[in-house]
Amino acid sequence: MATFFGEVLSVYSRAVEEEDEEELDENEEDEQIRRELEEKRAVHLHWSPDVTELLRSGNKLQCSSFILAVGHNAASFLSAYVLASANWDAAGRALAWNERSRSGAGRSGEESACVFYRHKDEPSVLICNVTCHIAEDQLFEWTEKVFDCLQSRELAVTVLSDRSVADYKTPDYLCSSSAPFLRSLHSSAFADRPVCPSLEQPNIITGLPAAVLNHCQVHRIAAVVYQCYSDVAGPDSVTVESYKPVLNKLGRSIQVNSPPSTDVLRKFLRSAEIQSNLYI
Repeated sequence: MATFFGEVLSVYSRAVEEEDEEELDENEEDEQIRRELEEKRAVHLHWSPDVTELLRSGNKLQCSSFILAVGHNAASFLSAYVLASANWDAAGRALAWNERSRSGAGRSGEESACVFYRHKDEPSVLICNVTCHIAEDQLFEWTEKVFDCLQSRELAVTVLSDRSVADYKTPDYLCSSSAPFLRSLHSSAFADRPVCPSLEQPNIITGLPAAVLNHCQVHRIAAVVYQCYSDVAGPDSVTVESYKPVLNKLGRSIQVNSPPSTDVLRKFLRSAEIQSNLYI
């Protein structure tokens, strides 16, 4: 502001200063909320005491085969055909809170959503069943934290993944009788022969299977994803059994159980159906 004599005086306004203070307070509050949300959405791994002691000593899990099942049908397949025997011990769990987490499910519900198992006779074989939702911003952290615990030398990764047939793109007519069916996608280090045709372009894999495959590609780990396209939304016995061709490959590293009875398979599907309904 200029006076009559031409002097320039600084203008002081309490309103402007108060607005700046309010904006600063709001920014600090927003930053605090953002930090709390990031902490809440962080992925946490809880291992068994023996695994925890091993990792604390600076070592990593000696793992020759890591089998990951993503989705209720994939997890039910491993539970019925592999984990039903008494040769497996729970080795840990992963917790990842997000908007689709089962509110009110409690600690036990979270534990059953992402669990790691180790073979008693072959502790280098690790299985993980994931039936919870891992948000997009949690995929990288989940993958990095899990693989950081595993030695990568001579590691082979197999991923089983559920997907709706509505997401499958093809120029030809796809009749309903052709579903469910398997498609595969593997890293460049994978030298074996997949048990099903490769995933055709422009189809892609997404979510946790994609994050794991991308990690394996970057770190030159042999990995293959078997994606099952199904026309049934939710746990289904036909979809579960569509993973059976993979048994020939899994049998090289683990002892596969004899085909479960209808009653046993229904028990796993009923349990998976109860869990999946919690997301609705």
